[in-house]
Amino acid sequence: MNEKSYTELMKIGAMKRQKQENYVQDLYIEMLLSEIQLTVEKEKLLTNIDSAIDRQDKKSFYTLSKQLNELNKRFGS
Repeated sequence: MNEKSYTELMKIGAMKRQKQENYVQDLYIEMLLSEIQLTVEKEKLLTNIDSAIDRQDKKSFYTLSKQLNELNKRFGS
């Protein structure tokens, strides 16, 4: 017989809820970090694209534009 007391069952339930909450927090943090990474990379590429336009550097413009398109595809934006 492996019956658990009410207190033990409540502790087990609380631990399971805590694990689920931690998982959701970790997932949210990952999403937030991905969003920050996307924003930073995108801003950097857009700044470099603007600079390439100002310099009339077509080769850099096309290369950077391609990188921006790949970034948008990778992050689904």
